[in-house]
Amino acid sequence: MTFDLDTVIFILKIIFIDIILGGDNAVVIAMACRKLPEKQRNKAIFIGTGLAVIVRIFLTAMVVSLLNIPFLMLIGAVFLIFIAIRLVTNKEENYQFHPSSSLLIAVRTIVVADAVMGLDNMLAIAGAARGHIGYIAAGLVISVPIIIWGSKLILIAMEHIPFLIYAGGGVLLYTASEMIHDEPVIRQLIAGYGFPEYLFPLILITTVLIICLIYNTVSSRTQ
Repeated sequence: MTFDLDTVIFILKIIFIDIILGGDNAVVIAMACRKLPEKQRNKAIFIGTGLAVIVRIFLTAMVVSLLNIPFLMLIGAVFLIFIAIRLVTNKEENYQFHPSSSLLIAVRTIVVADAVMGLDNMLAIAGAARGHIGYIAAGLVISVPIIIWGSKLILIAMEHIPFLIYAGGGVLLYTASEMIHDEPVIRQLIAGYGFPEYLFPLILITTVLIICLIYNTVSSRTQ
C-alpha cells in the first residue's frame, strides 16, 4: 500500500463513513461501561475498542470477499442506499445493551455492540475500499478510537450541523453508485448506451437527498 493522493482519499472516505455511521455505537458502548469504577471503565473501553477494531477488520474483509460474487455488489449498493436514506431521515435502529458491573462483561458488550451495530458501516466501508484490506485496516484503526472517545462531540455536531448528515448520506450514495458501476453487467450496459459515467452518481445523490430533504421538511411541519 503506497501513500499517494488516491490512498489518502480512500482512507479519509473510510474514516468519514465510519464516524458518520458510528456515533450511536459509541453511546451504547459508553452506557455499557457506566456502572464500572473509573479505572476499570477506561480499561474496558481501551481493551474493548482494540478487540472491536480487530473484529471489525475481519468481518469487513469477509464482506469484501462476498462482494466478489456476481450481483452481490448490486444488492449491497441497494442496501447502502437504504442505509443512506435511514441516516438522512433519522430513522435509526434501536439496540438494547444493558450496563455491566463486570470488566469482562463490559468488554464483551463493547465488542458485540460494535459488531452488531456496525453492519451498515462494514457494508459501506467494503464498498468504498474496493477490496483494499490495507485501506480498511488503516481507516478503522483511526476512526474507531475517534468514535469511542469523541462520541458526545460527534453526536452534538451531527445534531447542530445538519449539513454533516447530508454530507454523510452523499458519501454513502456515491459509494453505492461506485458499487453499482463496478457490477460487470451494469458497467457493460452503461458503456453500451454511451451514458456518461459521472452523471449516474450525480443523479442518484441529488435525487435521493432532495427526496429526503422534502421528507424531513414535511415531517418537521407535521410534528
